[in-house]
Amino acid sequence: PGTLPNKLRNVAKFFAHLIHSDALPWGVMEYVVITEEETTSSSRIFIKVLFQEIAEYMGLKLLKERLSEPHMQASFAGLFPLDMPKNTRFAINFWTAIGLGGLTDQMRDHLKNAPKRMLAQAPVVPAAPAQTADVSDSDSDSSSSDDSDSSSDSGS
Repeated sequence: PGTLPNKLRNVAKFFAHLIHSDALPWGVMEYVVITEEETTSSSRIFIKVLFQEIAEYMGLKLLKERLSEPHMQASFAGLFPLDMPKNTRFAINFWTAIGLGGLTDQMRDHLKNAPKRMLAQAPVVPAAPAQTADVSDSDSDSSSSDDSDSSSDSGS
C-alpha cells in the first residue's frame, strides 16, 4: 500500500518541475477541476503535491502572480471554481488545507459578495416574469383545460 502514494508523489513532483520550468505549458491546468465531484482522494493528493512543489520552486508570491495572469484565466478556472458556492467553498477548503490558502483571495471575495450580487439582481428579475407569468398563466390555464377536456372526451 505504501508504494502507490509514493509513485503518485513522485509523478506529481515530476510534473511540478516540468510546469514550473515551463517545459510543460501552464495551459495544461485547464484539465484540472477542483470540485468534490471531479476529484478523488488520489487526484487531490496529486494536485496537493503538484502545487506544494510548484510553490516551493517559485514561492507563493510568484505562483499567485502566475495564476492571476489575465490571459491564462480560462486555463485556471477549474482550479478556482466560481460557478457554484458549493464548489467555491470546496476549493477554498482544499487550498487552505494544503497550506496554500493565500491563493483563495479571489474565491473568498466572490463568496462574500455573492449575496450582494443576488440582492442587487433580485428586484429586477421577479418583476418582469411576474407580469408575463400572469398573461401566460391565463393562456396556459385555458389551453390546459381544453386539452384535459378533449383528452378525457377522446378517452371515453
